[in-house]
Amino acid sequence: MGNSLNIHDNYSLLKGGLKRFVLGAAILVLLSACSEQLSSNRPYILTTATSGGAFYPIGVAMATISKSQLQPNHNISLSAISSAGSLENVKLLRDNEAQFGILQGVFAAWAWDGDGPIRNPQTGMRSVSALWFNVEHFVLLSSLVENGTISDLGNLQGERFVLGARNSGAEQSGRFILETLGIDYENGMNLAYMGYEGAASAMQDGNVVGMNVPAGAPTSAITQAFAQMGNDITLLTFSQEELDALNKRYDLWDWYDFPPGTYPNLDVLVRSIASPNVLVVRSDVPDEVVYRVTKMIWENLGTLQDIHAATKDMKLERALRGMVAPLHPGALRFYREIGLEVPPHLIME
Repeated sequence: MGNSLNIHDNYSLLKGGLKRFVLGAAILVLLSACSEQLSSNRPYILTTATSGGAFYPIGVAMATISKSQLQPNHNISLSAISSAGSLENVKLLRDNEAQFGILQGVFAAWAWDGDGPIRNPQTGMRSVSALWFNVEHFVLLSSLVENGTISDLGNLQGERFVLGARNSGAEQSGRFILETLGIDYENGMNLAYMGYEGAASAMQDGNVVGMNVPAGAPTSAITQAFAQMGNDITLLTFSQEELDALNKRYDLWDWYDFPPGTYPNLDVLVRSIASPNVLVVRSDVPDEVVYRVTKMIWENLGTLQDIHAATKDMKLERALRGMVAPLHPGALRFYREIGLEVPPHLIME
């Protein structure tokens, strides 16, 4: 009898333990499913730049459109964040702190090749689309202008000039342009570091003599400067030889004309150069997500153009201009669907 009771008790304990095990396993499965659902509901992070340029407001516009058009039916959305610009965006994408990013075209090229300020090739980066033009705004006090081209920056003798915020895309692309054109800015200029709006205010206050503002046109910092200073400042132009020198390494830049009235008190046409900003994405983002985002951008171009004038430069036939990294398969699917010819170097299959 005693042995019978012991066997029965052990069986009851085993049965109770099995129930607890099954219940615990079921809870874990439910928690895992909930976690996956929460993860899938989280927006993909789109990293942009500081305020004052076009990256941030256009990124916010893209995110807003995604929430209204993609989230309800496809459970896809973007959330735009500000950053120090292209260089930081490359790092955020590398570390998976952002999944989409807007970069200056030259930064996308540097990132793919491991060139310029980016030491290691970013092999996990893929292209989505060229966006609006990133226009070179090199501004100088008119009293220091001699021939009106960017070569005038080589005549500065200790004057304070803003290349951009420290470690920003503006600073790095500005250094590349000046170095490529043989302008000894390190010895000639007293470099100052600040964002676009801060640089515009510093010019108005007489604390700096010029600034570098690569951004979509019109951009608020340049509008602010011209509204306050008018003919006291000059937008510098480029020569054909200077354009050719920049394109020798990466074929990115094209002529860009500022029509009269682009900025306050600007009553003549001024010619600068511009390269495309590009939207890039991590290679591990699902194809369907990238396809939907690419399609969303181009099907809502009119809305983007109503929100920010810089996107008026965007044209579908230029969607692949100036990109070096191969297309993400999701973006490639979209361009093939609409019959756009894709250059071989953008295809990785």
